[in-house]
Formats: sequence, structure tokens, C-alpha cells
Amino acid sequence: MFQCLLPFKWHGENQKREKGEKMKILSKLKKLTIIQETYKLLFTLVGLLPADRKLVMFESYLGKQYSCNPRAIYEYMRVNKPEYKLYWSIDSRYTETFKELDIPYIKRFSIKWLFCMARAGYWVTNSRMPLWIPKPKHTVYLQTWHGTPLKRLAQDMKEVHMPGTNTEAYKEEFYRESRNWDFLISPNAYSTEIFRRAFQYDKQILETGYPRNDMLLSPEKERLAQEIKRKLKLPMHKKVVLYAPTWRDNQYYEKGRYKFDVQLDLKEMQRELGEDYVILLRMHYLVAENLDLKPFHGFAYDCSNYVDIRDLYLISDLLITDYSSVFFDFANLWRPILFYVYDIEIYRGELRGFYFDLEKNAPGPLVTTTVEIIDYIKTLDLDTHNNQDYQKFHDHFCHFETGESTRKVVGSVFN
Repeated sequence: MFQCLLPFKWHGENQKREKGEKMKILSKLKKLTIIQETYKLLFTLVGLLPADRKLVMFESYLGKQYSCNPRAIYEYMRVNKPEYKLYWSIDSRYTETFKELDIPYIKRFSIKWLFCMARAGYWVTNSRMPLWIPKPKHTVYLQTWHGTPLKRLAQDMKEVHMPGTNTEAYKEEFYRESRNWDFLISPNAYSTEIFRRAFQYDKQILETGYPRNDMLLSPEKERLAQEIKRKLKLPMHKKVVLYAPTWRDNQYYEKGRYKFDVQLDLKEMQRELGEDYVILLRMHYLVAENLDLKPFHGFAYDCSNYVDIRDLYLISDLLITDYSSVFFDFANLWRPILFYVYDIEIYRGELRGFYFDLEKNAPGPLVTTTVEIIDYIKTLDLDTHNNQDYQKFHDHFCHFETGESTRKVVGSVFN
């Protein structure tokens, strides 16, 4: 008789469990809000102290890397602007990189960080800052950004599928953040137009090209490439393929940690290409996966945690990507690019949408299977891959990049 009541008992227990979990989440959010408000108050009070106009705080990808445009600007200023005090804002989980390279750093959200950020004359970052950190009036905020947009950005996105937010909140947060920027770097005229609209940004845009790409145009790039290959212990006689995909908004563990299932058949690629090629896998900084490449030892290398992707560009003979903006940068090297777009209909139609027709304008073929990738590489002539379409793409998207971008940015901002 009582068995028929068991489902109701289970249902009641489930409701209690769900209620308990919700209460825990609400409690955490409440504590987080209190911490943030306290930090905001302290930050505001410290900001009333005399500013240090020569103090510059750098940050790359939420403090996770020593890389990208902030790195190029930092390295230029270290040599050419010795009167400035230069520090990196870093996530405390990534201190080893900065220790090994002997880069001066301050841990994000520490007391020292709070004092330096609130008194700094300049902030230089390539991603957004937490909105609960108020920008002092004396601080010049240089937003370098981190790519030419193929995927729709900010106000141009129809729907947002990221965890922890919704479309309206995401766009509002982006709008409030861009109010703080004093300078924004653009890699080309195409990006300038999109940045103005998508970020609703009406202050100064520096049409200089990206500082991070100066290295790709350096007369020393061949020598540097050999050094990097030796550092990574790659076979010097083999060609290098770089696989650098982006993340998927709707595949995640939690806010800021995204899933990625590598769709390449590495076993088949190793069998068909292993004698002449190695492949480097570089996941997006938001992807939380740990790749297990032990079965492909000597052929596939996980370079997701390598300090800066620009080094990987230099040593790569071929780039395979999907919808990542990496191909705009890689095009500066005039090397072949292959687009592995197995989910293009979903990505274009449901997740982000594109600013231009990738099939018509991509500087390389689009493929959807590993077999097609292998066939393309086998028939590839690395010396004669350039064509009229590649030239047209380069003229349109790389026209600001002359190897002088960093000097131009520093000259405009740090007078």
C-alpha cells in the first residue's frame, strides 16, 4: 500500500534538495556581492590618493597570459620608455609563467593590486575588466582588444548563449565597460567600423594594426622561428601544422570555462602525415579541457598553455582553424590557411552569426572532415599556395600592419 506513495516521497526530497542548492547559490552570490561592494568602496577611497602617472598596469586575457598586444606594448616600453613603472595584473593560478620569465607582476584582487590599479596612470588590457572595479578619473584606459571580428560582437549579437548572463544583460555590461575606454586599437578599417557600432564606442580609435603582429613582420622572424622550435623540442626537419579553433558559446561547464571536443581524427592524421608533419593544438584561453595526446607522442603537441600564440604562428607552415580570428593575424605570414568548419551551419545560424560570407571571402578552403584535411595537406605546395583571393584578403585586412604598430600606439597614448 505504501509503495504507491514512494514517488511522492522522492518528489518531496528532490524539491528539498533543489531548494537547498538554490539557497547555497544565493548565499554565495550574496557573499560575492558584499565582497565586490567592499572592494569597490576601497578602490574608490584609494583612488583619491595622489595618482602615479608613470605607473602602467598590463593584463592579458583576464590575467591568464603574458601575451598579445599588451605584451608587445610592454616589451617596447621596457626598452624605449624606462621612466615608466610597468607591472602585470595576473590571475594567481598563473604565476609560474611570470616567475620563469622574470616579469614584474601583482596578483589580481590583492591589496597591492588594489592600490596600484587605483593609483595607476594607465591600464592596458586586451579583454574586459570587472565592472565592479571603478576606473579612476586620472587613469587612461587603453583597450587593445584581441582580434579582427568574424563572429558578431556585443551589440551586434542577436542572442547570447553564454552561461551566467542573458542577451540584455550581456549587452548592457559591454556598453558600460566600453564607456571606460579612452583608446581602442583597430587592426584594419573593417574592424574600425564594426567596433564603433558593436561597442557603441565614440572615443579615439587608433588605426595602427595590432602590436602583437609586429613580430610576424620582423626581419629576424626566421631566426626566431628556429629558436622556438628548439625550445619546444620539435623535429627540425618536419613541417608544422597549427590547429587553433575557437570556443562554442553553448558548450560549457560554468561561466568562463568552456568545453571543447577535438573533432580531428589524430590517429588517421598521424598514419597519413606523421613522416613529414607534426601538429600543434592550441585551444582558446576560455576552454577548460586538458588534452590527452599520449597516444600521439612525437606527432601531436598540446600548446594550449604555451605563453604566446604569435610564437606558434612563426614556426607553423600551415594553420587550421574554424571561426577564430587567428587567421587574420596568420595571413601576415602569407602561409596557407585551412578552415575546418564541421559545424558551420549551427555556429553561423544559431550561435553567433558572421560579419561576412566565410565561404566567399576566406583566404583558404573550407572542409568538414579529417579526410579532406589530409587530402589538402598531401597536395599542398607550400611555395606556390598564394593566389588572387589571398592577395585580396591580405590587402583588405592586413593593410595597417607594417611592423610599426607598437611604436605608433605608444607614441599616441604615452606622450
